[in-house]
Amino acid sequence: MDVVLVPGFWLKGSSWDPVIPALTAAGHRPHPLTLPGLESLEARRSGIGLRDHVDAVVATIDSIDGPVALVGHSGGGAIIHAAVDARPDRVSRAIYVDSGPLAHGLLISDEMPTAGDDLPLPDWSDFPDAELVDLDEGLRRHLREIAIPEPRGVAFDRQELSNERRYDVPVTVITCSFPSAELREVITSGAEFTAELARVHDYEIVDLPTGHWPQFTKPRELADALVTALRER
Repeated sequence: MDVVLVPGFWLKGSSWDPVIPALTAAGHRPHPLTLPGLESLEARRSGIGLRDHVDAVVATIDSIDGPVALVGHSGGGAIIHAAVDARPDRVSRAIYVDSGPLAHGLLISDEMPTAGDDLPLPDWSDFPDAELVDLDEGLRRHLREIAIPEPRGVAFDRQELSNERRYDVPVTVITCSFPSAELREVITSGAEFTAELARVHDYEIVDLPTGHWPQFTKPRELADALVTALRER
């Protein structure tokens, strides 16, 4: 299976390096993406918005023959969901890593501090404690060193969806900083941020207890969860 891996905010495609060997060993063909504006600290971020990142994923799907699976970490979950909306007939499964499908009209976040066209990685004190589990000082330094400012527009633009066939694409949600039992309760309550997931016809929720960056804190466990989710049903 061709697997398109979309990183979360502030990360390049190389952030998936810890799980690539396991995917390859399982017979998959990984395609880790570095999205527009994330190429380097010096990259242009002015004018880059959410649709530009979605279009980059869709272009990758179109460059591949046959079905693909999409994996999105954190803010990458909103991006792959819009790509599913654009190409529901090409995506065999969408996997959300500590994230989920973002509904039409919502935005990823407008609460993080920006600097012009940039949205830099915030101070660790700005994150909830649950997201920092297992992220020791060494990993925090590493993440800080590799972080690239996110284009402001990606976080602040509203999601645009139009194809209800997106609900036909099977979904796996790998929950890390938010236990599955709590997530199911929120879905049942009808909360806005899980309303889109609730409409998916076939979804599963898998627990991987750790913080928000499992590719760094629990790479082996994340790789195992991805390989399991990608098995033929």
